[in-house]
Amino acid sequence: MILASRNHLDGPLLIALLMLSGLSLIVLYSAGGGNGDLIWRQFIRLSVAILVMVAIAYTRIDSIQRWSPHVFSAGLLLLGLVLLVGIVGKGAQRWLDLGFFRFQPAEIMKLGVPMMTAWVLARRPLPASNWTIVLSLVVVCLPTGLVVLQPDLGTAILIAMSGLVVIFVAGLKWRYIIATSGLLFAAAPLMWFNLHAYQQRRILTLFDPYSDPLGAGYHTIQSTIAVGAGGFYGKGWIHGTQSQLEFIPERSTDFVFAVFAEEFGLLGSMLLLLIYLFIIGRCLIIAFNARDTYARLLCASLAWTFFVYVFVNIGMVTGILPVVGVPLPLISYGGTSMVTLMAGFGIVMSVHTHKRLMT
Repeated sequence: MILASRNHLDGPLLIALLMLSGLSLIVLYSAGGGNGDLIWRQFIRLSVAILVMVAIAYTRIDSIQRWSPHVFSAGLLLLGLVLLVGIVGKGAQRWLDLGFFRFQPAEIMKLGVPMMTAWVLARRPLPASNWTIVLSLVVVCLPTGLVVLQPDLGTAILIAMSGLVVIFVAGLKWRYIIATSGLLFAAAPLMWFNLHAYQQRRILTLFDPYSDPLGAGYHTIQSTIAVGAGGFYGKGWIHGTQSQLEFIPERSTDFVFAVFAEEFGLLGSMLLLLIYLFIIGRCLIIAFNARDTYARLLCASLAWTFFVYVFVNIGMVTGILPVVGVPLPLISYGGTSMVTLMAGFGIVMSVHTHKRLMT
């Protein structure tokens, strides 16, 4: 038997997401120097993303489950096309040009990987057998490897995390976690020497950004100055000197949190973090109450992956993590990433709406 709420949109979650969308327009107006065209494009993308979320929220979760292999396969095909005919920008081959718009297929796999991993695990008894774990790891590693080849290490890490969280939530035994951690630690030197030179510089300058203040360390130095300059109350909207004088690089995208922290201070930053924590907590509650294994695994994965997005971006901006090019969710300027995130929340709302009761 399936219970479905007449209201397919979860009210508390929707309000929190709309609050983030409003904050995005406010901070981007300042970060873009009052560029109305930038705000209009962001508004259009937010509107499209919200429509996608609503459409998916009205889709039954069992239909989403059936479509998981197709979404994953389509994502793999598009990642292969990127390596063959993709557009090169900023030294990386990450985009496909369809004529009327460009998009990044790797964003699709942020949903495709957890959907497919949950699909594999939900079809077998839990805790998963060794064979099922190996099959799940293949699902995670194949698209992750294709994204690394672009190269896009930041997105590859997020894709890998989205799948690994599903495996962990499914009841992965601690001996496997410890063994994997040991293997990663042992392989660290090999991974280091296979990184690109600019990736190695980003990691090294994390510990001493002033060793290259005008190069690899510039982003970290300027963003931390902006965050510290905000104080407790902030300098006020459109009054941040670091952003208005264009010292902060990528201030509309990856480093938009530095603009926000300088203008709204510690108080505003804490309120922003509370909204993020509420969204994550609400998603975890919905996952906990799900009556279907697939829905529970997928919903929990989307919640924790969203947490990783926030943690990595803010950690990057405040200088505790290397610069990896991860935008601040639903705040940074962007299109494909925003649609993917809202689609994920649409899945969460579908899980909340269509509950399976075990009889």
